[in-house]
Amino acid sequence: MVTPDLAPRNGAPPTTRRSGPVFGAAALIGWVALSAVLPGAAHLRAGRWRTGLLLLGGYLTGVVAVACVAVGADAGLAGRALGWLGQISLVFAACAVAWFWLVIRSYVVLRPGRLPRRGQILTGLVAGVLAVVVAAPFAVAARYVRVSEQTLDAMFAAPGGTAQAGGAVRRDDPWAGRDRVNVLLLGGDWGDNRIGMRTDSINVASVDVRTGNTVLLGLPRNLEHVRFPPGSAMAARFPFGFQLPEYRPGWREDLLFSVWQYADDHPELFGGRRHMGAEVLKETVGHILGLRIDWYALVNIWGFAKMIDALGGLVVAVDRDIVYGLHNEGTVRAGIRRLNGAEALWYARSRTFSDDFDRMHRQRCVLGALLSQADPATVLTRFTEIAAATRKMISTDVPRPMLEHLVPLAWKVKHAPITSLQFVPPLINTAYPDWDRIRLLTARAIRASVHASADSSVDASGNASGHAQAGPSGTPSGSSTAPSTAPSTALRPHRHRHSLPSPSPTPVISPGTPSPIDDGCGAPHTAMAR
Repeated sequence: MVTPDLAPRNGAPPTTRRSGPVFGAAALIGWVALSAVLPGAAHLRAGRWRTGLLLLGGYLTGVVAVACVAVGADAGLAGRALGWLGQISLVFAACAVAWFWLVIRSYVVLRPGRLPRRGQILTGLVAGVLAVVVAAPFAVAARYVRVSEQTLDAMFAAPGGTAQAGGAVRRDDPWAGRDRVNVLLLGGDWGDNRIGMRTDSINVASVDVRTGNTVLLGLPRNLEHVRFPPGSAMAARFPFGFQLPEYRPGWREDLLFSVWQYADDHPELFGGRRHMGAEVLKETVGHILGLRIDWYALVNIWGFAKMIDALGGLVVAVDRDIVYGLHNEGTVRAGIRRLNGAEALWYARSRTFSDDFDRMHRQRCVLGALLSQADPATVLTRFTEIAAATRKMISTDVPRPMLEHLVPLAWKVKHAPITSLQFVPPLINTAYPDWDRIRLLTARAIRASVHASADSSVDASGNASGHAQAGPSGTPSGSSTAPSTAPSTALRPHRHRHSLPSPSPTPVISPGTPSPIDDGCGAPHTAMAR
């Protein structure tokens, strides 16, 4: 018999003084589910006011704090967060355990033992599944953050590295008073099944640290008679330019792409210091362009293919059939194509019925497609695969502490004009380069980028309009002379295995005028939308 003071009112569950409310199976699961999104709800319903209010107050305080951080978050905060990845991973792991415990505890305080046996089994299973579902996102986030930390630690230089020559990274002035940073971007094909390493793709990204406006400067791999900085060990060894004897009739290796490997193979030139290839190539490319190269990033092209596979492929507008393979056994067909990693690699690297300059154009198109199609949703869904591919494909001397400052800079670059200047014929003669002209055009391209506005567009002829078009003209002033338009000796038969029946299909623009990075690459994003 239920005493009058304990009789249920207004349809509420029956209660006793010792045990609190009695719930049906559906009501119990409902309160447990509510507690998963509003901690403390089940405790309050069970009459445990102190615990319930403590849980609810702590949760609401945390939500407000996270909301305040999110409202004020920017790329700078994202950069600083890269130094806290270990702590962030622990926080997510603790949240996973806490939410799992919260759901189970909320189930227990509602006393499911009063239910019939079938109801206890059913509600117990549902509560267990709910606990796992609620904790899983935190556990996945903890794993992703931990993988990110391991990947960054494996890729970037130790914290003791320097951002500039002669000094560590300064938080108040990470750029050491400079308004531009220059990063040497290389593509190589080193591996266990190859002897040495060739830098087949050589570009410099010159970035304005205030605006993010970027000029991508491309040098051909087959640049001859390469000059080295005065006073350097390589300049002493090759005072009249990089020249080596043929290692077999008709075959030579004294081109720009082999500078890295030559330096690695001759430590005696550097007082016995080994692995000097990266530093020597940085100095050499900087001397050619008249720039100071701050860091390099070397991408293993086979790792690059794995990265594209991890992203689910790359949509590229192929302007003509691209034949590839030692015996012409493969073809990338013309049209809008989704290429897997191997196909994208062959498309970017093939010289069959083509040349190095056409290949440079296709490499730029692949790079532009990758930058535009690596959206956050794709990266998140394939995060582990991308991280594993990245760890094996990139080598760099960027110090780990600089990431805090490079992340907000990368955000600026993503939303700023990126122009490209490729030093290919007829702009230069790769066999007898006009070094003064290269430096002059580089300086003009950078000056144009400084004044480029975010609304720069591309006109019908493929040239950059607005301020971005105010690049260097094809005829420099001063004492520099125009380069010869005679065929470069880089196209001699001993340089390539295949004939060259037609000129490069690279779009024709004013010589020396920087153009958008995706100029002449079609519009693959239209296929992505479908």
